[in-house]
Amino acid sequence: MAGVVNKNEIYTGEVIDFTHEGHGVVKFDRYPIFVPNAIKDETISFKVIKVKKQFAIGKLISIEEASKDRIEPPCEYYKVCGGCQLQHLSYNAQLEMKKEQVINLFKRKSHFEDTIIHDTVGMENPWHYRNKSQIPVGKNKSGEIELGFYRQRSHDIVNIDHCMIQDEKHDLIMKKLKQLLDETNISIYNEQKHKGELRHIILRTGYYTGETMVIFVTNSKQLSHKNKIIDFIQTEFENVVSIKHNINLEKSNVIMGHTSHTLYGKDTITDKLSEYEFKISDTSFYQINPTQTEKLYHKALEYAQLDGEETVIDAYCGIGTIGSYMSQKAKHVYGVEVVEQAIENAKENAQINHIDNATWEAGKAEEIILKWQQEGVKPEVVMVDPPRKGCDQTFIETLIELSPKRIVYISCNPATQVRDVELLKNSGYQLKEITPVDMFPHTTHVETVALIEKIRE
Repeated sequence: MAGVVNKNEIYTGEVIDFTHEGHGVVKFDRYPIFVPNAIKDETISFKVIKVKKQFAIGKLISIEEASKDRIEPPCEYYKVCGGCQLQHLSYNAQLEMKKEQVINLFKRKSHFEDTIIHDTVGMENPWHYRNKSQIPVGKNKSGEIELGFYRQRSHDIVNIDHCMIQDEKHDLIMKKLKQLLDETNISIYNEQKHKGELRHIILRTGYYTGETMVIFVTNSKQLSHKNKIIDFIQTEFENVVSIKHNINLEKSNVIMGHTSHTLYGKDTITDKLSEYEFKISDTSFYQINPTQTEKLYHKALEYAQLDGEETVIDAYCGIGTIGSYMSQKAKHVYGVEVVEQAIENAKENAQINHIDNATWEAGKAEEIILKWQQEGVKPEVVMVDPPRKGCDQTFIETLIELSPKRIVYISCNPATQVRDVELLKNSGYQLKEITPVDMFPHTTHVETVALIEKIRE
């Protein structure tokens, strides 16, 4: 179909849809052109900047007829920073777009016509929700230190003073640390040369407790000016209860290394979800948006349909957050997670919350679950919350062999979720309903929780 449009030519067309990346879609003779920052139902002029066999990429030149859902992005860095993609779209339209993404994946591209897909669960105030900030550190051409976020599709740092989606406490810490780093003249990591010391600063804050952890990630075994940095943070920020040094000597895009030391204060910070308290280490997986996490977990608990008699397996259990929710209504919860540190946290969190009907074990989910099965564990419900790549094929096969009545599947990537649910469908399961939850407002990400039930052997 290439040849319908030509590179560097300017065209006018109507935007008829969104891509999963939030770009507007214009079609000429069924040939799609994807245009960033364009909104469905707008008439736009655009320049074609890339032409491929199946699609083209356009650059928005002007809006001839604007959508009623177009708004002025409130963030001054929005046009250059890659942290958000949808600030030009009204929040209600964002929620609708995310529901449409899920409908598109499950009903139009796959065959789940009978599945109920609910409206996206949104936030009352969709700003300053991120409890974790991963801030790259760099230097500009003048040698000044830059802290911020990456430009879209690059590793160039956008130097910022504040971010409208991160915890407001992080803005102040970021600003003051920039001044301190300038004063100490600390060596800054250069990604191309793999030289220099300070790579990233990571901030984690307990939403309900206000406790903050500051993590310095270095390309060195020691943190220079360590005592000066500790004294400064102690003096300036009384909410910082933990300062850590993480060592990452690898030449890679992975932000954190495997070794961390506590330089000051506690090894962990504490936060709450509903009535449960959790200790969070620097490497723990913990949901970014606590108010939405509570809504997500309540929906998962509702889908599990527990009445106190069920055995639940929580695969990919992390530090035990979902398992703790399930334990209040289950007979027994078995949690498995490949990261050993997370399992140690899960055991500690169970003690803190007086949960005595839970077992936690480190290892690959498919291996530990088979071991439990041999020990006579027969779950009625399996709770699944895998990483973005979805479930391992072997795990899906193990799940089918385990044959639970219900599977509650939380996903941060519905594209891999639909693949996994197709496999379950072929083995006697039915996808009953899905609820999208907006965990990351103003970005294109959508989280989903799905109820999958056994209908035949």
